[in-house]
Amino acid sequence: MTQTELIKKVAKEQGLSESKAEKLVKAVLSSIKEAISNGEEVRLSGLGVFKFGQRSERKGRNPRTGKEMTIPAKRVVRFVANKSIREAVNTVGAGK
Repeated sequence: MTQTELIKKVAKEQGLSESKAEKLVKAVLSSIKEAISNGEEVRLSGLGVFKFGQRSERKGRNPRTGKEMTIPAKRVVRFVANKSIREAVNTVGAGK
């Protein structure tokens, strides 16, 4: 689902115009982004948790040249889905 599809779905389900739904969706996403960039954890009941993490420096290889290189440490965002989402994904994916 793209952001545009999400906006259309929110507009339809909530009886809003698409412009109002767009403002709403963008405000929610902006708030999540701001909290994560400040190192905060974002817990969304029924969905999961966005967590701030750290990846340590490690060795790697340049796939083009094969030359060994150091991959620098960096900050990352992790998402952990809640149990009901994980079960839904496993139930749907089991038939494929």
